[in-house]
Amino acid sequence: MDIYTTVEEKYLQAIEELHWGELPKALQYFNEIIVFDPDYARAYFQLGDIYQHHFKNYKTAGYYYKRCIELDADFPEVYKPYLKLVITLKMHKLVKQVAEKALLVPGVCEAHIYECLGLHAEQQQNFAEAANYFKKAELFNAVQDEQSTIQEHQNRIKIKMNSTKAMIYDLQG
Repeated sequence: MDIYTTVEEKYLQAIEELHWGELPKALQYFNEIIVFDPDYARAYFQLGDIYQHHFKNYKTAGYYYKRCIELDADFPEVYKPYLKLVITLKMHKLVKQVAEKALLVPGVCEAHIYECLGLHAEQQQNFAEAANYFKKAELFNAVQDEQSTIQEHQNRIKIKMNSTKAMIYDLQG
């Protein structure tokens, strides 16, 4: 990194390159930041995001997200994508740990965390727990546009809960 450029300036350059679709240049900048300042958590977050969404390299993304949290546990943006990633990778024990940690961090959207937990519970066929999480997501939600999505989750869970009920037949003769 050039002596006239600070880490923050290089970070902003990398974000701008990412914004304009210059992924190779952004990757180069983020890696330069990490070489120059190995404790710069935001660069790890961005690398995790790139590896998760652009390359679909989930294990590498998980490494970068985890490293970001190790360096700055109060960085709120990392928790939702990391939680989604551990759910995707079916790391069931880690899901609860990440969610609990996320809910303690100021700035983390609790509605998103509870929605992720609800989707995880639904994947596990635990519909009562999923319904509970979606209800919590609804209570914490402050964005009108996201309300319909949460409502769809709740309706889907109700249907699934009703479909798993035992049928009782009454023979009349």
